[in-house]
Amino acid sequence: MRSYRKNSHSQYDLKVHLIWIPKYRKRILIGKVSERTRDLLRQICMEHEVHIISGKISCDHVHMFISYKPQISLSKLVQYLKGISSRILLQEFTHLWARGYMAVSSGNITDEMIQHYLYIASTFYDEEDLKILLDTEYL
Repeated sequence: MRSYRKNSHSQYDLKVHLIWIPKYRKRILIGKVSERTRDLLRQICMEHEVHIISGKISCDHVHMFISYKPQISLSKLVQYLKGISSRILLQEFTHLWARGYMAVSSGNITDEMIQHYLYIASTFYDEEDLKILLDTEYL
C-alpha cells in the first residue's frame, strides 16, 4: 500500500531518482570530496525537508532517490542540491558538476526497483564509492 506524506492542506507522494555528473565526467568524487559531498547533500535535504530514500556517490556521478514536498519544484531542488554543494565544494576542492542532470519519476517503475538498482550498482564500483544514506535496508 502506498504511504503518502501530508501537509496541512495536501497529501502527496512525490519521488524522483536524480542522477548528475561532475564536469567532463571526471572521476573526482572519491575520498574527502565524496565524504564532503555526502555531508552537504544530506544537509541541503534536511534544510529543505527533502527525504533521502536512498542514494550513492560514485567516483563519476551521484544517484539520489528522494521524496520532496509539492511546494518546491524539481528544478529548484536540483538547483539547491547542485548549486549549494558546488559552491562550497569549489571553495574547498575546485572542480565539479557538469551543467545537466537526469530526473526519472518513480511512477514508471516501482520504488523497490530503484532501490534495488542502487544496491546492485554499489557492488560494481570501486571501494572508494560512497553511499549517501543510512536509513534504507539496501544501504
